[in-house]
Amino acid sequence: MATVLIVDDDIALLAACRVGLETLGHRVRTVETGQAGLAEAAVHGPDVIVLDLGLPDLDGLDVCTRIRTWTDLPIIILSADSSEDRKVEALDNGADDYMTKPFGMRELDARLRVALRHHAADDIGHVTELTAGPLHLDLVHYQATYQGRPLDLTLKEFDVLAYLARHAGKVCTRRMILESVWGAAYANETHYLKVYAYRIRKKLHDEAGQFLQNDPSVGYRLAVPPAPAAG
Repeated sequence: MATVLIVDDDIALLAACRVGLETLGHRVRTVETGQAGLAEAAVHGPDVIVLDLGLPDLDGLDVCTRIRTWTDLPIIILSADSSEDRKVEALDNGADDYMTKPFGMRELDARLRVALRHHAADDIGHVTELTAGPLHLDLVHYQATYQGRPLDLTLKEFDVLAYLARHAGKVCTRRMILESVWGAAYANETHYLKVYAYRIRKKLHDEAGQFLQNDPSVGYRLAVPPAPAAG
């Protein structure tokens, strides 16, 4: 059972979500404005947030970005806008998933469960730093350096590198990366990964793909020097 905060100005949708999700075993809190959502998230600390983009007082992306300054709890965007640009923008601003209206209650429940599983998995071991060759990642402050110089990464770019750094030297399939960083619903959205790999390489000045390598038939890996042999 999870506590779900839903931020949306559609009263009918809020009522339907409350009934549907409580029937499925969740606790549900609802608010109708961005400011109220920020206050509710800060004071009551839900397990997951479902956030509409078209709020009457604040842009939902601004709400998402502000929440990300103090917590990494899962945020699922709910929007009538199905454009790819809007989805990428939301994911870059810290959202964990993106659903378009109209939607089914079982789908929403499934997305909630996936987001909560990913969040729980991230907490296991509580690793705070990762190093893969010349790449160093501070997972607490979302700061990255490459060859000693700071990198200006979006949240999703950072998450892609963090996933690859956890498996440095190993090829990670496109599906594995997409499911880990974007969620199970994005397992087949390989164009997302191509765009992000291109953007990350530009920021690394690794346009030739010597560090962030691509196996066209499988996926991506970070090339790191092998550990020295013992003795």
